[in-house]
Amino acid sequence: MRTTYCGLVSETLMGQTVTLMGWAHRRRDHGGVIFIDLRDREGLVQVVCDPDRAEMFRTAEGVRNEFCLKIVGRVRPRPAGTENANLTSGKIEILCHELEVLNASVTPPFQLDDDNLSETVRLTHRVLDLRRPAMQKNMMLRYRVAIEVRKFLDEQGFVDIETPMLTKSTPEGARDYLVPSRVHDGTFFALPQSPQLFKQLLMVAGFDRYYQITKCFRDEDLRADRQPEFTQIDIETSFLKEDEIRAITEAMIRHVFRRAMGVELPVYPVMSYADAMAKYGSDKPDLRVKLEFTELTSVMKDVDFKVFSGPANSPGGRVVALRVPGGGDAQEGLSRGEIDAYTEFVKIYGAKGLAWIKVNDAGKGRDGLQSPIVKNLHDSALEQIIAKTGARNGDLIFFGADKAKVVNDAIGALRVKVGHSDFGRAKGLFEDRWAPLWVVDFPMFEHDEEAGRWTAVHHPFTAPKDGHENLMDTDPGACIAKAYDMVLNGWEIGGGSVRIHRAEVQRKVFDALKITPEDAKVKFGFLLDALQYGAPPHGGLAFGLDRIATLMAGADSIRDVIAFPKTQRAQCLLTGAPSHVDEAQLRELHIRLRNPMAA
Repeated sequence: MRTTYCGLVSETLMGQTVTLMGWAHRRRDHGGVIFIDLRDREGLVQVVCDPDRAEMFRTAEGVRNEFCLKIVGRVRPRPAGTENANLTSGKIEILCHELEVLNASVTPPFQLDDDNLSETVRLTHRVLDLRRPAMQKNMMLRYRVAIEVRKFLDEQGFVDIETPMLTKSTPEGARDYLVPSRVHDGTFFALPQSPQLFKQLLMVAGFDRYYQITKCFRDEDLRADRQPEFTQIDIETSFLKEDEIRAITEAMIRHVFRRAMGVELPVYPVMSYADAMAKYGSDKPDLRVKLEFTELTSVMKDVDFKVFSGPANSPGGRVVALRVPGGGDAQEGLSRGEIDAYTEFVKIYGAKGLAWIKVNDAGKGRDGLQSPIVKNLHDSALEQIIAKTGARNGDLIFFGADKAKVVNDAIGALRVKVGHSDFGRAKGLFEDRWAPLWVVDFPMFEHDEEAGRWTAVHHPFTAPKDGHENLMDTDPGACIAKAYDMVLNGWEIGGGSVRIHRAEVQRKVFDALKITPEDAKVKFGFLLDALQYGAPPHGGLAFGLDRIATLMAGADSIRDVIAFPKTQRAQCLLTGAPSHVDEAQLRELHIRLRNPMAA
């Protein structure tokens, strides 16, 4: 029925008769001539309806926004001066010969070209929201990403193998979504947080290059880059070393950016986890921001200011400075109101406040510095602050002092916020570019202070660095993993590791995590049994398809590249899920709600 898409009509079809299907984006009556902008997934084309064809024109007079139309007409050039350079069809228009209303539309709840819609309205009416050109563009971009991933991995000999959606509940970091079994009373399946265990089983089974673009589920608190269900590009290989896995997956991402949006990514720096935390307070630093931490913990050990000396002398404490070039300038620097706003901002991350010093004249020592805290710091400390930060006249220095995690989180977030601000951009503290990065050498374990035990930073099947195996017995905190994350513009877009394939190493990990042999058998028995049958060395990496598409689209949230996402409260406003089910369904599943009225 259709000869081409609306958005693909161009000068190459000049003079030809075309048949188009789409929706009336807008209708304009210009004193006897009606213009209809017809829209489909590829874009818009202008249709001209002249009154010479009386029946067609009467139909056009009744067309309203979002009517579904069929149009037959001749491609002709637009009148001089009316071309639209933003459209593929911008130099032509369609002189309508036949017009058929395939289906009328009620008045939409919003105009599709309204850029000020609330997210609640958009998600409630998601079907109409998906018709908007911006969303159509995002979804087509996501499709191109997925297809280019498949092309690349197919050329590299990877095999697409599906893994189960109903599986066993295993501790992998977040809460599981549970599915009750009707057949087996009182038992539950879990939706997979990732295909982690099954892809390792596939390596043991001999499928040495596996991939899957699959749904994963985690019942965790949500934010802009999280959803309860998300799409993962899951990759696992056998017989490749850590750097070889990184090389092949980096090549894949380069291919995807090149083919999906014509972007050549720059060189990937490789940075250790320790360096990333030292310089940026984050294991996913945004390298577009030209600000770094200055370590001051040792400098502050003997100052009278307890806010600094307390953390400096406490185990696990940290004191850092963040120099903001030009931030203390009397005319063009940050105002006191802006500094106060940043003080409130860091409190979100657990900081008690935000100390600062304005450098009016670095050559005058104490007398050239402006801040309520200067009187509490001795001359040697002030000299070292200026020297270590490299501060110059007109600079502003922020300070973070607390437990290392609080400092890293708060000042790391402050670094990004200042860099991305109008001030940061105006002062050249932010460089608008693609900034990829490999972060490597993650710690194997982190200590849970509340539980009083070690937990796995990634998962309990991550292999330690060669020679670090015995540290799991003596000093778990010093054990480094063969783990790696790919970071892009401050987002972790992929992470993975080399896996443990030897039983004796796996036992050491379980011992460090205080997982008894009995617990291990119950939770992971099927994997541990399989690893006994000549498991090959293997490892892999999983990418967040939603995050990659979000970055490519320049969107603010992954919800803008997912067709039917959930809200930050894990609700679907379109369908009303989650919803109550009737008592008969619950009885079939042998489930009784403790307090159904509270739901």
